[in-house]
Amino acid sequence: MPFAEGNAKNGAKLFKTRCTQCHTIEEGGANKVGPNLHGLIGRTSGTVAGFKYSDANQKKGVSWTEDALFDYLENPKKYIPGTTMAFAGFKKAKDRNDIITYIKEASS
Repeated sequence: MPFAEGNAKNGAKLFKTRCTQCHTIEEGGANKVGPNLHGLIGRTSGTVAGFKYSDANQKKGVSWTEDALFDYLENPKKYIPGTTMAFAGFKKAKDRNDIITYIKEASS
């Protein structure tokens, strides 16, 4: 199942409750446990300056399209074996669509 536009308002709520403990999204935001996500769509995995990525994430070399994020966010450790991202994933397609829609709007 590919990405489909979701509800950015719901995505913002999911981001606040499930992502902000490790990530920022505003332009120029700090890296935390995870990298800043501003400008994520179209970026290559493992390339945020100043963030120490796992070898697996750097070597994956995936371009973060909406469809790639949709697959990744279902189960990050399955998509990139060896990643240090501890998040188990969003199992519901609706949640993944909503969070990706929010990320697109908040980081463009």
